[in-house]
Amino acid sequence: MAKQAAPVKKNQTITLTFEDLTHEGNGVGKVNGYPLFVPHGLPGEEAVVKVVKVNKNFGFGKLLEVNQASDDRVEPPCDVYYKCGGCQLQHMSYDMQLEMKRNQVKNVMRKIAHMEEVPVHSTLGMNDPWRYRNKIQIPVGKKNGELITGFYQKRSHHIIDDMDTCVIQDDSNDRLVEAVRRIADRLDIEAYDEQHNRGVLRHIMVRTGRETNDAMIVIVTRTQKIPYQDKLINELTETYPHVKSIIHNVNNERTNVIMGKKTKVIWGDEYIYDTIGEVRFAISAKSFYQVNPPQTKVLYDKALEYANIGANDIVVDAYCGIGTISLFLAQQAKKVYGIEVVPEAISDAKKNAKLNGITNAEFVVGEAEKVMPWWKAQGLRPDVIVVDPPRKGCEVDFLNAMIEMEPKRIVYVSCNPSTLARDLKILDEGGYETKEVQPVDMFPQTNHVECVAWLERNLSN
Repeated sequence: MAKQAAPVKKNQTITLTFEDLTHEGNGVGKVNGYPLFVPHGLPGEEAVVKVVKVNKNFGFGKLLEVNQASDDRVEPPCDVYYKCGGCQLQHMSYDMQLEMKRNQVKNVMRKIAHMEEVPVHSTLGMNDPWRYRNKIQIPVGKKNGELITGFYQKRSHHIIDDMDTCVIQDDSNDRLVEAVRRIADRLDIEAYDEQHNRGVLRHIMVRTGRETNDAMIVIVTRTQKIPYQDKLINELTETYPHVKSIIHNVNNERTNVIMGKKTKVIWGDEYIYDTIGEVRFAISAKSFYQVNPPQTKVLYDKALEYANIGANDIVVDAYCGIGTISLFLAQQAKKVYGIEVVPEAISDAKKNAKLNGITNAEFVVGEAEKVMPWWKAQGLRPDVIVVDPPRKGCEVDFLNAMIEMEPKRIVYVSCNPSTLARDLKILDEGGYETKEVQPVDMFPQTNHVECVAWLERNLSN
């Protein structure tokens, strides 16, 4: 049977009507049943599109002109939005973003988990979905003899040099990045040359405590020393008194990884502090700490509601990180056990427990899928298990270990709806019924969505 040709050709310009959105936020239009995926297209719009790639069953296009705009189309406030790619949804009204994210979760619950009847609630969004990120990591380059900073252009390592600000970053982070760049440029500190692996200044990272306004600057260099280090420190600390910590990180390898292994404090404290609700956290240069603390509170409040912990309950928090969820759980539970594979995170978790006077939380370094069966063999029978895995979801061994421990309920916090749906299906087969799923918008203007799922043990099995 002859292969049927696609009804469009590469570089062809066509008029297309968008019918739907992908989970990435791309518009979907069809030509004789053949789908074309087009960034920045919105359902209901008619647009002129250039075909840029043709596959057997679908193709990709570039939006050239919108003939008939959707009521949900808005003007992006970011000057480099269409170059950058860090955000994907600034052209879309916030109400549409929230609905798109809910639909993404509903779709995977139907297609992957086969749980169409499970309620997926409206996405919990922000009153002000801008300037929410408390951490910025930005590369440094050189142009016309001057240092430049900016995010990379889409699918490249070309720095966007006309980027003055990032509208989803805390504006004080913007100002500190600009200050480091300006002072380093005046001191003739050389930018890192990625192509030849030479030069000095690779990245600037800034973290800010949302509630405390404490700031940490991390200067990442290829070299073991920062030229004119004392002058750089003096200018920064004299001008910006909210800077509490300046860290030097050395990364001399040819790699896309931002931070190297060697980190040292060159001024101030090793940690800055922030609070979420009533819990205080110490944050180091390499700590994993949620980038949107107000929405983290929303997420954790929902997880606590679903966990429904009693004063005599034993709780396991798998993939506990620096103890963020664990310490909230410990305020209600008899005992919380946290597991995390990263030793530095467990060290931070113990420090944070001490910082808050919490004595009923115990933290263990290890792989959850190995620690859980060992705990079961020791006779540990948790009443509630809370799990917050990486994007790849949970290992099957870990899911089976949870099932065998027979907790009353499981609360699954997820940053990837597809792997959440896959794992809920396995847990359902093991006797745990998913009651409801709550999407939370942790990353407005991007296509990412977090979820909290509530599961109860089905005692009739």
